[in-house]
Amino acid sequence: MNFSSLKNIAPIYFYLMSIISFVLANVVRDSNSTIYYFLILIGLVFFVLGFLKRIKTK
Repeated sequence: MNFSSLKNIAPIYFYLMSIISFVLANVVRDSNSTIYYFLILIGLVFFVLGFLKRIKTK
């Protein structure tokens, strides 16, 4: 798989996707715990990707 489009994304967009997934996780927290944990995991992955991208660009 070619992820060249992910290499060109600015770190702020990874952070933004992370925040969106955390907010969505908080919204569905009471109704469905499986989706809640999935969104928390996705949020953490996006945060780490943004953090690593930020470190590599400096």
